[in-house]
Amino acid sequence: MFYFRTVTVNPPLPERIARLRDLSYNLWFSWHSPARELYKDINPRLWELVEHNPVKFLLRVRREELDQAAADQEYLKKYDTVLNDFDRYMYGDKWFGKAHPRYKDKTIAYFSAEFGLHESCPIYSGGLGVLAGDHTKSASDLGLPFIGVGLLYKHGYFNQIINLDGCQETYYPDLNFNEIPVTPVVGDSGLDTTVAVELPGRSLFIRIWKVQVGLSRLFLLDTDLPLNMEEDRKVTGQLYGGGRRMRIIQEIVLGVGGVRALRVLGITPFAWHINEGHAAFLTLERLREMVSEGVPASTAREAIRANTIFTTHTPVPAGHDVFDRHMAEKYLAELCRDTGMECDTLLDLGWDAEQNEFNMTVLAMRMAGFCNGVSKLHGEVTRQMLHRFYPAIPVEEVPVTSVTNGVHTGSWIDETWKNIFSKHLGKNWADQVTGAALWQRFNDIPDQVIWDTHLRLKDRAIRYVRDSIQQKRRRNHESEALIAEAGGVLLPQALTIGFARRFATYKRAMLIFSDPDRLAAMLNNLDKPVQIVFAGKAHPMDGAGQELIKKIVDYSQEEPFRGKIVFLENYDINVARHLVHGVDVWLNTPRWPMEASGTSGMKAAMNGVLHCSVLDGWWPEAYNGKNGFAIGNPGDLQLNEMQQDRSDIHYLYKVLEEKVIPIYYDRQNDIPGRWVSMMRNSMRTIIPFFSTARMVMEYTERLYTMAVDRGIAFMESNYAAAEQACRFKRFIQDNWHHVKVERTETNGRWDMQAGEELAVESVVKLGPIKPSEVAVEIALGSDKGPYISNLNTIAMELKEKQGDGIYRFTGRVPLAQGTYGYTVRVRPAHQFMAGKFEIPLVRWAECF
Repeated sequence: MFYFRTVTVNPPLPERIARLRDLSYNLWFSWHSPARELYKDINPRLWELVEHNPVKFLLRVRREELDQAAADQEYLKKYDTVLNDFDRYMYGDKWFGKAHPRYKDKTIAYFSAEFGLHESCPIYSGGLGVLAGDHTKSASDLGLPFIGVGLLYKHGYFNQIINLDGCQETYYPDLNFNEIPVTPVVGDSGLDTTVAVELPGRSLFIRIWKVQVGLSRLFLLDTDLPLNMEEDRKVTGQLYGGGRRMRIIQEIVLGVGGVRALRVLGITPFAWHINEGHAAFLTLERLREMVSEGVPASTAREAIRANTIFTTHTPVPAGHDVFDRHMAEKYLAELCRDTGMECDTLLDLGWDAEQNEFNMTVLAMRMAGFCNGVSKLHGEVTRQMLHRFYPAIPVEEVPVTSVTNGVHTGSWIDETWKNIFSKHLGKNWADQVTGAALWQRFNDIPDQVIWDTHLRLKDRAIRYVRDSIQQKRRRNHESEALIAEAGGVLLPQALTIGFARRFATYKRAMLIFSDPDRLAAMLNNLDKPVQIVFAGKAHPMDGAGQELIKKIVDYSQEEPFRGKIVFLENYDINVARHLVHGVDVWLNTPRWPMEASGTSGMKAAMNGVLHCSVLDGWWPEAYNGKNGFAIGNPGDLQLNEMQQDRSDIHYLYKVLEEKVIPIYYDRQNDIPGRWVSMMRNSMRTIIPFFSTARMVMEYTERLYTMAVDRGIAFMESNYAAAEQACRFKRFIQDNWHHVKVERTETNGRWDMQAGEELAVESVVKLGPIKPSEVAVEIALGSDKGPYISNLNTIAMELKEKQGDGIYRFTGRVPLAQGTYGYTVRVRPAHQFMAGKFEIPLVRWAECF
């Protein structure tokens, strides 16, 4: 190999349409169809060949075609309209500036290992990345001062090929960064902007790139530099590639390098959002920074926690990165030295003693003042999962909240539906997407319009599936007869089910094949035929997931499934877009409760595709009996995997045979009235509540603004509040052994009347702790036998001091009808605590 530099030579654009280049470098085009059409109209065939990538398009389009467009008055009219829309978007007023003007210059930094923005920028693997991309887009729509930080992978995730034997093969593309919508960050000297992180025995240099996503800026880090050793140039080669060693280096680049990148760019975040544990090392870099400025490590930790948010996305163990002690010590040694902390002390921040490993999720949890799951059910599951770190407090009070995921409506609702919405709901519907009242007007759209719109999208999806299968068969050198056969797979009139997602075993792609004869009967019913489209990738190291793919491909090639079951290869944003727009039903069969959220079902439901799912992830919050289908009942942790599978198989076939298929084929005047009613219900109830607009608003109202305020407060006056919080925690931990509920008296009887008040009086020993430093509470909730659930707490009032460190508290609770358990407890309380159990200590009353 030899050194060389790269120069990209762009064709000169006619002055009249010169802003096509600016537009190509702003991902705003990805959710604005008229902007994409500006390129497509110049050369439709080239637009498809470059896979909808406007940067690559402008590098390859002929000058004559550009001149022709610049002379076309109809084209120029469209061009001017798009650029006017773009300028209004970029410079117009936004929600955040109106709702939170005080925070308009308080930057929020969002770190994620992957961002799924558009097929032209393939640096994502699946749901986590697409969620991060949608988050970034909605932050722009709403006008948040939002910065994203991620990695720029030279070879992306991987491209999937299904070979002639039905097996998954992986191909890693060699991305040319000069041909995708990213630009290098260049300093005043004209040179690339770089930062470095320390690895054992060497420095690793990192180049910074920028992606403009509407108003949001996304900075991506790249180690493929001549300054680096050959092996280090590969650090940002593949997303989720390599072993543990590669993973820890990638996460150091993301977390440590990401913070340093923002510093060199002059960006000072006021809130830091860790999207999954991969980026948790950013907290250790911030710790290093503060300690190097003379801030005590314990105080610095409180300041970091004050404005750090951690979102966890999965209950699946494989989704939580862990490292053994030797590896963690080796790669964190430089940070240890710079903080002046013993390495053991630093490692303790992420150490899981029970599992004897360094856990990135544990590090993020301990270093963040705010922690959330991504659906209400996932919040419950996460609290259960993390309860072992908070053994003294009830599971439901483990300090993890939830913000349910959403999807970016601008990116995922098809243009055909958008036009329908503009006609019937008003042209500004997108600005009111979270308003439930707006969507009530959806009832006014005629059934015929809804059904005809869906059929057009279904026809387009089927044509796409056929074309894709034909292309695959040509590549695999299959016979002309088989290639021709692919042009007729899937019947336009048949009920079409979509199942597309990552092929992990817990997703249970094979569940529907549990009774092949029963499935075959459904698919081959001449009066009510059914067909299924599968798509999805299995991680290259996941042999079990790859075997699932092969089994489905094998089924699809056998009678009686041939032509009724198909598998689309290389599932990505473009494939997903066609499927969620055009199938009839979106099937989701994860093993409960392993699905944290499941945003693909939201995308489908927003396009009138009915969701049919186990009651896991987001679906329990959305399902109302009229907007989709539920498979079985809410999950039961008492069932083992075999029992759960058996139960879900029963209910899956039952719902398909008794509800989905009969309702779809129940026609009057060729319109399935009940089905269309469910489509209307699906769109009306799901679009406003499961958009990333609602999600980002919720993050803003509940977490971002609070984190900004806490961060400012903790860092003012040379970290005085952080030091005060640190001293308070240390004092409480050193003296909590003094605390005891010595005596409790109550008027509570076995049988009381609704409307009566429960009166409680407790004598509490606090020792050197002041009454103002604790909360004494009546805890009342549903009596579950061995424990109390659905706790409500009522503060008790200090009545008198009875002795040295001994106090009397009283409280009263009006009783509603029901059976309750109640007790008294004492917990630490301080104005600077982010939640009730930031200090996970509690003292409960003994028998009374």
